[in-house]
Amino acid sequence: MSAQGKSKMEEAKNVKDENKLYLHEGILYSTIMSPPENLKGLKELEGRPDDILLVAYPKCGFNWMVAVLRKIMAAASGQQEVSQIPPLIEFFSPDVQKVVGEMPSPRLLGTHLHPDNIPGTFIAKKTKMLVVFRNPKDTVVSYYHFMNTNPVLPNAKSWDSFFTDFMEGEGEIYFLFYLYLIRQVKYRSSVTEWSAWQQRDWIYAVTRARCSFFFSLNEYAIVRLISNSEVGDWKNHLSEAQSKQMDKEFEKHLAHTKLGAKLKYDIYCK
Repeated sequence: MSAQGKSKMEEAKNVKDENKLYLHEGILYSTIMSPPENLKGLKELEGRPDDILLVAYPKCGFNWMVAVLRKIMAAASGQQEVSQIPPLIEFFSPDVQKVVGEMPSPRLLGTHLHPDNIPGTFIAKKTKMLVVFRNPKDTVVSYYHFMNTNPVLPNAKSWDSFFTDFMEGEGEIYFLFYLYLIRQVKYRSSVTEWSAWQQRDWIYAVTRARCSFFFSLNEYAIVRLISNSEVGDWKNHLSEAQSKQMDKEFEKHLAHTKLGAKLKYDIYCK
């Protein structure tokens, strides 16, 4: 963990649960990790055409993909390492945002932001975007455990209450936000054209040796994650009614799209 991360953890010990989240434009954010001044400053963060922006709903394998992309980008540039600054842009303080603004290209950045809240210049400059997505049933279980172990977030309610919030509530813990993110990134991303990506044997070796998950590329540069944490753990948490409720929402909002097909929901999520 970075020194900044440790500092935030210590800060969290003195913050009451009811003060650890706040609502911004309909989405819940961490008061400690993403205070209002961070989000305000992001409006001035300039995207670049050669940036790589990793987009993911929380608890979908973001950190694993950061490790993979850093190795690929280091190989492409001939460097040993790329920047070790944690890449979530909504975590950047105004001071860190200035540092990032001066970093040489290409930059690896990432976000859990709602697509509508991603700084507009990343869209205007046609920044290369990749999205990680995961079995939503495992996602909600992982998120539930994360809320109860991460001190910067309030403890979750009961499992049933948490699941209801995920399916029907407002804020970041919201299933339709998850589905919306997957759909929207299709229209806001473009194929990543790194020379290193042509070195398929090397890339596959990195992903197999270091991350142990299935890695696939397609026309939208989508990464489909098969394993992360305990795959299939949702069966130990979701009731039959809860599982069918999620199936119904997926069918309604995403099943008949190209991206929905790539998730192979019937195989991996039922």
